[in-house]
Amino acid sequence: MKKVWLQLRREGIKVARCTVERLMRAMGLVGIRRGKGMKTTRSDKDAATPDDLVNRLFMAERPNQLWVTDFTYVSTAQGFVYVAFIVYVFAGAIVGWRVSTSMETSLVLDALEQTLWSRRPGKGVIHHSDRGSQYASLAYSKRLKDAEILASVGTTDDS
Repeated sequence: MKKVWLQLRREGIKVARCTVERLMRAMGLVGIRRGKGMKTTRSDKDAATPDDLVNRLFMAERPNQLWVTDFTYVSTAQGFVYVAFIVYVFAGAIVGWRVSTSMETSLVLDALEQTLWSRRPGKGVIHHSDRGSQYASLAYSKRLKDAEILASVGTTDDS
């Protein structure tokens, strides 16, 4: 409603906001309302987590030195979907990603499996994430350990 009212004012049509609101309601028109952003990180502040090996220095001097991972949500015509991705910092490219309608551990685990398959890293890659519960899960931690990848955890919204 506010945008319609502002556009009318820009076009030189002087009308009260309440009038625009009443007319829009009578015509069955509803403006888009922005809600709160969706929370994708659910962490346990007291849980033991790996050290932060990156300290917000998101740079790599050699291949397979640092991977940074996170996930976000995207609004589509059918609703929200979650996108998990892993960034190969040396090249600045996304090397693993998955899309899902739920933010379960399998989403981030599938993105990790794709990355392991495509990159075939050696020992000692640093895998940096935020404190999200998906990255702190036993299944995810075990997969990193099995692949001899070093887990690094920053703060929420850090990766």
